[in-house]
Amino acid sequence: MRRIRIPFAGREVEFVDREAALRQLVELAEGGTWWPLVVYGPEGCGKTALLRQAFEFFRGLGYSAVYVSPLEEEAERLVVTEDLKGIARRALGEALKAAVHPAAAALAEAAIAIVVRALRKGKERVALLADDVFQAVGVDRAELLVKTMLNLIEYPPARYEKIVVLVASSEGVTRERVGRHRWAEIRAMWNMPRDGFAQLYEQLPGPKPPLDEAWRWTGGNPETLERLYRVGWNVDDAVVARVRDVEAFVDRLTPLQRAVLGDAIGDVDVLVARLREAEKREEKEELGALIDRLVELNLIVYMHERRQYLWLDVPPPERDPELGIGRYYAWQTPLHREAVRKALEKTATE
Repeated sequence: MRRIRIPFAGREVEFVDREAALRQLVELAEGGTWWPLVVYGPEGCGKTALLRQAFEFFRGLGYSAVYVSPLEEEAERLVVTEDLKGIARRALGEALKAAVHPAAAALAEAAIAIVVRALRKGKERVALLADDVFQAVGVDRAELLVKTMLNLIEYPPARYEKIVVLVASSEGVTRERVGRHRWAEIRAMWNMPRDGFAQLYEQLPGPKPPLDEAWRWTGGNPETLERLYRVGWNVDDAVVARVRDVEAFVDRLTPLQRAVLGDAIGDVDVLVARLREAEKREEKEELGALIDRLVELNLIVYMHERRQYLWLDVPPPERDPELGIGRYYAWQTPLHREAVRKALEKTATE
């Protein structure tokens, strides 16, 4: 499989590692998807890079492929294989002209329209790769979007040989909404394993801290590695940017929520333990709201069981307190955890 080059830290680097995920792509290509495969993972963990690599992979296998990422730069928002370019121009023009929703949402609709037209044109192997479309269409419409994708598979406008529908999102708040229906297969994706992270780290030029230090602050998250590189490896500067985003949230917490969140800095599974121990309904509601808000703000992420079939690529360890990984939840990165810790300290003294 040809490895693509992706923009990273102001340069282009080679797509590295994710060997387990690439093997899973082979399985998808051979068998297709019976339901849309929806993948959740931390912001910046590499979902976009993997979907771009997947586009190249499916194209190489002769698939008619559509890649849509409404929140990216304009040139990268909608990419199709050569055989679909004429179809794409017409479908995109019609979707934007008829759009009653923001243009980003119209792009998601256009991508589906392209697949429909491709099938009607007799394309027998089609792949739809959608990145962060839930953020584009909004939580309320995410379920409908997944159902529409499922209809492509179950009730296609024409016969086909194989179809693959792969959706990636960091919007953990939609996981429960999408998962309550049997409209999708849900898997999780985590930050890069240490060996793969080391390959990416080595592609960064200039002086840099030891690999162990970069690993402890990023937890293998490529975007966090890039952020640290751009601020000259100054961890405090990288954390300050995050702190501003969470101060208002922390400042509105109840005393119980603040106490439990403080304990969760050391062990994120405290969130679940305290929720289960709570005897009063009011306490359960407070702690449930705290967890929901942390997920909504993309500070923590729900963790599936560590069974391989529930994950795209390699699952994280069962627990890793140093990186903030628990059995049930995990901090998206150690930097997110540090930002919350500093926000708690700052709001406590003001």
